[in-house]
Amino acid sequence: MRSKLEKFSLIACGAIAGILISLNLPVFADKTEKNNLPIDELRTFAEVFSKIKADYVEPVEDKKLINEALNGMLSGLDPHSSFLNVEDFKDLNQATQGEFGGLGIEVGMEDGFVKVISPIEDSPAYKAGLKSGDLIMKLDETSTKGLSLNDSVKKMRGKPGTSIVLTVLRKGEPKPLTFNLVRAVIKSQSVKGKISEPNYAYLRIAQFQEHTGEDLAKLLKNLRQQNKAPLKGILLDLRNNPGGLLNAAVGVSAAFLPKGDLVVYTEGRAQDSKMYLTANPENYIKGGAKDDYLKDLPDDIRTTPMAVLVNNGSASASEIVAGALQDHKRALIIGLQSFGKGSVQSILPMNNGSAIKMTTARYFTPKGRSIQAKGIVPDIIVDDGGDHSFAPKEADLTNHLSNPKDADTNAVPKDNKPLPGSLKKSDEEKNKFSDTPAGPIEPGSKGDKQFQEAMNILKGLQIIQNK
Repeated sequence: MRSKLEKFSLIACGAIAGILISLNLPVFADKTEKNNLPIDELRTFAEVFSKIKADYVEPVEDKKLINEALNGMLSGLDPHSSFLNVEDFKDLNQATQGEFGGLGIEVGMEDGFVKVISPIEDSPAYKAGLKSGDLIMKLDETSTKGLSLNDSVKKMRGKPGTSIVLTVLRKGEPKPLTFNLVRAVIKSQSVKGKISEPNYAYLRIAQFQEHTGEDLAKLLKNLRQQNKAPLKGILLDLRNNPGGLLNAAVGVSAAFLPKGDLVVYTEGRAQDSKMYLTANPENYIKGGAKDDYLKDLPDDIRTTPMAVLVNNGSASASEIVAGALQDHKRALIIGLQSFGKGSVQSILPMNNGSAIKMTTARYFTPKGRSIQAKGIVPDIIVDDGGDHSFAPKEADLTNHLSNPKDADTNAVPKDNKPLPGSLKKSDEEKNKFSDTPAGPIEPGSKGDKQFQEAMNILKGLQIIQNK
């Protein structure tokens, strides 16, 4: 029996090693390593695989075991790397194109539970009142404790029109909240905007998708024409924007920066992970200059006084835009410290239709700041009246990447305090609880006090610049 097990282990080691080599995974491509294949560890892997096949209480398919091993291999690296089976890969492609099925929540893991990073605007989750920082304890009757993030996401997905009950723990609430949600096809409108008052444009980007830059350019041209005069101020709202495509972030930045200005650069181990992205068409559009959707943008858009709204739900691509505009002193950043996701994930398709999403680089703002586990610190802090002690941050996630520029990535700058007069909840308000979760405040509305405060600051900025 022992000899058979050893024989099986060696065969499995050879097979696994062959698979890894054929996939050309970078983990075995480090030329500084003399012995590229960790034979002892692969032998242990094969032995564990054999034991599960032989002795686990129920039969397990080889495909399931291998997929779970691949998922564990990637998810153990950092919170944003994962294995995508064929179905997951298709869902990801649909999401970046702006239409997919589910509840509409950007999620992560915290203490074994699913944590809401940001609800997607106009989705069932958003309309029901789910908030950044909520911990999802149960999906129907299934506890999320012990489930992988991918498994939890799969349970939240389903046929449009079917319902699911989410049990949520929220900071400040005396008991768990329940949300009855109906799944829908999520058609996320990436860009919205309006002339909020004469001569002032309000733009909101909910997520960075394939056509975000193009849609923003069209909207800016329409609003400029609608106003019938050069704008006096532009307010760009990136609150609760979980990020998205890197080239879309470069395109949005290029709409407000002079051509050629550096937007972001990345550093990683692989040569193709080192990028230097400027406000030039080849960095934000596949067709280059001939298909440049910004070529007809009015010149005054790039000099109009500008402010950007961010909060703890602003992550990744939104932090790239905010960081670029802040470093070039093009816009005043207003709101709350952002999420702090300063890493780049590459989608690497596999031969069988699956893919891996793997962190391949860190990104840096034009002045060389790493946002990883730190975030964008606003020029002016404007509170929204909420309790942010439970709000998720990259620095709180298990196995998060460190910030190479700052040893103390959890430190909050001393000047990170609300402005006098900013919204604060009274003790009486904090003690008022409701069994029915409150719905969302419409961004850019009269009830959006953070927006109103930002508009007042933008008007003051425009007066100062004119003087």
